[in-house]
Amino acid sequence: MSYELRDHTADVAVEAEGPTFDAVAGAVADGLAAAMCDDVPGEGERFDVRVDAESREALLFDYLDELIYQRDVRGVLPVDNEVEIAERSGEFELHGSARGVPLSVVSAREIKAVTYSEMEIAETADGWRAYVVFDV
Repeated sequence: MSYELRDHTADVAVEAEGPTFDAVAGAVADGLAAAMCDDVPGEGERFDVRVDAESREALLFDYLDELIYQRDVRGVLPVDNEVEIAERSGEFELHGSARGVPLSVVSAREIKAVTYSEMEIAETADGWRAYVVFDV
């Protein structure tokens, strides 16, 4: 599982690859954290995240949006993201957790929102790939 930050006009994009869609979703979330902060300290307590959606795209969007919301409400940078995704009757459920590093101990750039602009999720010969653009 890996991610790369990509240059994008007035925004930042994350491209991630992994053996499963679960791994890719977690890697995109880790890319979101990397886009906000270069050096992440080891402190912070884990918190749970749960999202339901009708498609993979909507699930990934809602998951990343929830992490941005948790950042704002809890005052933490969500890092070390772990994700499990299940598909049931055409619906997707995501259960995950993140370590919340207090924003007071990091210098974090603001990511305003996740976007559907140019979002791609694809199954590849090696697993899964996702590309997500964030508004800064």
